[in-house]
Amino acid sequence: MLCAALLAAPAHAEKADRDKPVNLEADTVTLDDIRKVSVYQGNVILRQGTLMLRADRVQVTQTEDGLDKVVATGRPVAFRQKVDGRDEFIEGFANRIEYDSVKSQLELIGQAQLRRGSDELRGAQISYNANTEFYKVVGQPDAKTPSGRVRAVIRPKPRTQQPAAQP
Repeated sequence: MLCAALLAAPAHAEKADRDKPVNLEADTVTLDDIRKVSVYQGNVILRQGTLMLRADRVQVTQTEDGLDKVVATGRPVAFRQKVDGRDEFIEGFANRIEYDSVKSQLELIGQAQLRRGSDELRGAQISYNANTEFYKVVGQPDAKTPSGRVRAVIRPKPRTQQPAAQP
C-alpha cells in the first residue's frame, strides 16, 4: 500500500517496483479494520523492489477504493529508490512525509531534502504532484539554513566529446 504511493510520487521512479512484493518490518503493528487504518511503529523498514523507506512510525489510511493517505514520521524519515532506466537513485529525507493517493501529492515536511544523482533541493517543505510533475520548495529559518531560504544544488552534466572536424 505505502510503496505504491511512494513509487508513483518521485518523477521517473523505477516502474518495475510497482509489481514487486512489499516487505515491511516494525516493532509493533496495529490494524483497525473498521476505520481502515494501519499503524506501524518502531524502526519501520519498508522494501519494495528498489524502494526502501525507513521511519519511526507509518500510518496508512484506506477507503473502499484502496489506498487513501500515508503519513510517515521520524528523525528523519528517509527513502531511496532507483530512477527508471538509469543507474542513479532519488533520495528523500524529512521529519514527516505525507502522500495523498487521490491527488498524487507527496509532501516532505520539516528539514526536507530531495536528491537525485548529484542534484539536491533543501527547504522546510518540498511538495511534488505526480500528475502535473510540479515541484514547490518552501524555505524557513532553522539551524541548518539560518537565512530561511531554499537551497538548490544543480551540478553540470558531463559533456560528450565531439569528434574533431575533418579538413
